[in-house]
Amino acid sequence: MSGPVSGQQLPGWLGQPTHRAWLDEHCRDLLAFGQLFPAEGGGAAWLDEVGDPDPSHGVQTWITARMAHVYSLGHLLGVPGAGTLADEALAGLWDAERGADGEAPLRDGAHGGWFSKLDESGTPADGKACYDHAFVVLASSTATAAGRAGAQELFREALAVYEERFWDEAAGMPVDTWDTSFSSLDDYRGINGAMHSVEASLAASDVLADVLGDDEGSARWRRRALAVLAKVAAWSRDNGWRVPEHFDSSWTVQLEYNADKKADPFKPYGATIGHGLEWSRLLLHGDATARAAGEEPPAGLVEASRALFARAVEDGWDVDGLPGFVYTTDWSGTPVVRDRMHWVPAEATAAAAALVLATGEQQYADSYALWWDHVADVVLDHEDGSWHHQLDERNRPSGTVWPGKADLYHAVGATLVPRLPLAPSQATAVRWGLLRG
Repeated sequence: MSGPVSGQQLPGWLGQPTHRAWLDEHCRDLLAFGQLFPAEGGGAAWLDEVGDPDPSHGVQTWITARMAHVYSLGHLLGVPGAGTLADEALAGLWDAERGADGEAPLRDGAHGGWFSKLDESGTPADGKACYDHAFVVLASSTATAAGRAGAQELFREALAVYEERFWDEAAGMPVDTWDTSFSSLDDYRGINGAMHSVEASLAASDVLADVLGDDEGSARWRRRALAVLAKVAAWSRDNGWRVPEHFDSSWTVQLEYNADKKADPFKPYGATIGHGLEWSRLLLHGDATARAAGEEPPAGLVEASRALFARAVEDGWDVDGLPGFVYTTDWSGTPVVRDRMHWVPAEATAAAAALVLATGEQQYADSYALWWDHVADVVLDHEDGSWHHQLDERNRPSGTVWPGKADLYHAVGATLVPRLPLAPSQATAVRWGLLRG
């Protein structure tokens, strides 16, 4: 097997400065598209097809955190105005002037943590989710790396809430959903929240060491991410390299979960093609992170990454008459939901880029170019900007699951992964000047 290669040696488009310049320009175009997101009082509004706020979706914590993350990255990238926009999103999560004594709209001052959303009237939704809190950890770590006001305090609180409420040390995995008061824990356990917990934990580990000088805390969060990666790799290996998505409280796989809600936006039935690709990439980040820390990673992470990638591509890409990735399949690989979600080719290009970085192999460079051509052909909105968030099975814009263009997280990530090393994580790598131009 080939090993990691330098930017100058990368095959295909990843080795070309002209392509990296295009990625940089596209990243800045995306940040320009999303600049109207700030919601009154703080936080991020859901964006419609042309980038205007759509108040019908309220103000949601995961959207707010994602926008705080990407605009903090924008500030680190030297995009004028991005830092101020990051602060607008962060204001929905934390009062930078008053800290823990302040009343940020999405923060629950009575019970701790963050509400999942506020509706149009400002009323909080019931329940608190791992998925949302993982994104608060990610956003606050990126904002801390970017030096935004109040970000370190938010980061420390986000870590404390996640550690107390969502991390199950005995299981070595996160729990998923609490009621609002953190008094009743749902029996459901899910891979989606765990996946974003890995991303957040790797980012937090880097920022803890680099900005806060907390090497012990950094190691703790890194070990957690690696433990989750090893478990998911094993579960996937035992399931034909299709990632099991849903579990009960004992972490027993529930393969038929949501068989009656096949297109659920967060908990769809069956195998989610994009998650296979996303886990493929995260396994490589985890492996590289451990090695950068002088540690031996769990065995077989790179091999598992290859296998997950191969299975997702075989099951999901160009399998129903037109180019594109189907959303989900059953456990034999037959498509279930054939619509195409924008985040899947974003993760496909990122996973292919990560495999090029890890192996130097031309096959992954070829897939990378193929899928960017597909994105440019039907996913990019060349008239109104950003990416169509959903296409139907004929590659026509649709909005049955993801109306509008809610946020920029996946698309911006797709412009950064090909230009950064596998470790450290994005904010720390940009802060260290490791972005390849």
